[in-house]
Amino acid sequence: MENRKTLIQISDLSLSFGGLKALMGVSFSLFENELLAVIGPNGAGKTCALNCVNGYYRPQGGDILLEGRSIKKLPVHRRAAVGIARTFQNVALFDGLTTLDNIMVARHIRLKPSPWTGALYFGPELKKEIQNRRVVEDIIDFLEIQHIRKKVVGSLPYGQRKRVELGRALAMEPKVLLLDEPMAGMNLEEKEDMARFIIDIFEDKEIAIILIEHDMELVMDIADRIVVLDWGQIIADGPPKDIATNPKVIHAYLGEE
Repeated sequence: MENRKTLIQISDLSLSFGGLKALMGVSFSLFENELLAVIGPNGAGKTCALNCVNGYYRPQGGDILLEGRSIKKLPVHRRAAVGIARTFQNVALFDGLTTLDNIMVARHIRLKPSPWTGALYFGPELKKEIQNRRVVEDIIDFLEIQHIRKKVVGSLPYGQRKRVELGRALAMEPKVLLLDEPMAGMNLEEKEDMARFIIDIFEDKEIAIILIEHDMELVMDIADRIVVLDWGQIIADGPPKDIATNPKVIHAYLGEE
């Protein structure tokens, strides 16, 4: 990892809610071309860490760097603009819009409209619309959701909605993709499909990923490196083979006799 560019550097991150300490001095990095898994028991602070990275939470201490630049004070929409996209544990889509429209919404982050040509909708603005539509159609093909492109997402099964949410994140053309339990609540077939798409995103689109997931078999198979949280602190950081035999990790998950 020493020779690879650091995309995200989290340093001494601390987050509290009143007297509850959710994160205590958490530090780890995400490198370019890396699929990093963040695991830990329920309540360990995994989602809190992602919420700090994308700006949903403001930590009381520490710093977050994206390509060497602090983003700690940037609002959520600015972090999205500089290259951070995410999905959520619970699907967060516009239920009254179609699959196509939900993914198109994310393209606004890449638009620089002119008030004059935009009002008349001709020339450059029309070309931008066509270009952005092509990007969205490519994502729809990539995620194999052509058959639901015009369906209202509120009527779709849970697994398909999770796929649409992933498509919306991809439409932002991120440098870093944060995936918060993308396979939670899915059946085996849906999990296999989602795992395949995550691997394809990582390998074909070359997007660095931070993945939170409870399926340990999957995490061990696809992650380059694993960070383990327990009670708001990092207890292990390393390759899957080392994490699998780490006594602190085993204790965190299974306890002691």
